[in-house]
Amino acid sequence: MMTRYYFDIRDGQDLYPDEEGLDLADQKAAEIEAARALGDLAKDLPPLDERQHMAIEVRTMSGPIFQAAFVFEIARLKQ
Repeated sequence: MMTRYYFDIRDGQDLYPDEEGLDLADQKAAEIEAARALGDLAKDLPPLDERQHMAIEVRTMSGPIFQAAFVFEIARLKQ
């Protein structure tokens, strides 16, 4: 039986809800879809100094399931 998963996009503090969702076989398929979507979003990101955290929050009609996220941090190495 297929489950409908919704892939809401969180960009910094903004949330863009997925109104349609996708019917997928299981959570593993939803995890793969979330990872692919993050990769696609990363292609259009601004330069490093302007980036915020970005995530895809995955839910079903029953509620939140998991979050896949890019976390941008610049660590300055001691020289």
